[in-house]
Amino acid sequence: MDEPRPGTFAAFSSRDFRLVLAGQTVSFVGDAAFIVALGWRVTDLTGKASSLGFVLALESLAMLTTLLLGGVLADRWSRRLQMIASDLARAVVMAVFLALDATGHLDLTDVLVLAVLFGLADGFFQPALGGIVALLVDQPLLASANSWVGIVRNGSAIVGPALAAGLYHTGGPSVVWAIDAGSFVVSAAALWFARPRAMEPQEPLGLRGELAAGFRYTISVPWIWTGISAATVILMVAMAPYTALLPRVVQDHYGRGVGAYGLLFSAMAAGVVAGSLVWAKWHPRRRRVIVCFAAFGINDFGIIVVALSPWYPLAVVAATWRGFWIGVGISAWMTLISELVPEHLLSRVISFDFFGSAGLTPVGFALAGIVAASVAPTTILAIGGTIGALLWFVPLAWRPVRTAA
Repeated sequence: MDEPRPGTFAAFSSRDFRLVLAGQTVSFVGDAAFIVALGWRVTDLTGKASSLGFVLALESLAMLTTLLLGGVLADRWSRRLQMIASDLARAVVMAVFLALDATGHLDLTDVLVLAVLFGLADGFFQPALGGIVALLVDQPLLASANSWVGIVRNGSAIVGPALAAGLYHTGGPSVVWAIDAGSFVVSAAALWFARPRAMEPQEPLGLRGELAAGFRYTISVPWIWTGISAATVILMVAMAPYTALLPRVVQDHYGRGVGAYGLLFSAMAAGVVAGSLVWAKWHPRRRRVIVCFAAFGINDFGIIVVALSPWYPLAVVAATWRGFWIGVGISAWMTLISELVPEHLLSRVISFDFFGSAGLTPVGFALAGIVAASVAPTTILAIGGTIGALLWFVPLAWRPVRTAA
């Protein structure tokens, strides 16, 4: 007889998980508000659809330059202290952003420079965050814990866009920048009081040797490297154009403003929360790779609908659809990674996951901006969504992937 599976809220039995999750919730709200306000601020600042794409491309490139180093350090150093350092660095970047905009000195060059600095700090944070969950809860609780990280990240994204839309016009964008800066301080404080379990010591191999060890493990597991490879292409052709061009689609295709733009983010976030809750309750023990890859593929059909629908309400439904399947897919992926990857390699594998998945995303942001000068943004999104929807099912044709877990 199978042992009973831990329930949806099982991870909350850990005091340290509750503390870290609370800090991340505040930080996620600030980030979600920031990205919506940034998209509208940059569009207002330049009047060009390409501008936000270039900002996001530079931020992504900067994150990629520190991401692998961040993975090595998180497997050898304290993941908690690394996250605190990254939080405080990003708080400083946001404080500078606030000062420039509040005094009327912000221009596109400033935004680009600050995006690079933010991305450099973010590269140290992401692998440490992915690795610390396994140190906060016991292995049977990982499905619950990873689902709740996704739930609060995207539940906060429901609050964040609404907050940004409301404050942008009433208090100005500087209020949003101030909230995001403060959210990083709150996150750092929560991490300071947390006490995750210490990792077992491993023999140091040096930076190059430890990167090589993480890479060898990553490419030795078919479902990991095929998933990363598929994401590399799909994030470039589907996600990057969607993120960069959505403000212009809302303006030109639907004839609506920042509130409608924020609502699409909130709708997708609500879907992710629902999908993550389903995974936290369900978390099957068989065919999890099939569920994961299929969920990612199904979500991309929502991009096609957002691009081609003549009705804005249908676009909201499509965004919610996208979110639901993204929630299932990400929760499944992170649970598989956390359960099956050796603890001492976990942050490095996560860094390779981020690096590989996002490796071509800056190219996607830049190309979206360039191509949008001559091709309708809706056409770009429809083509990218179609490619993404189909490509996720390709690895499942290979038996070692389909039957992995």
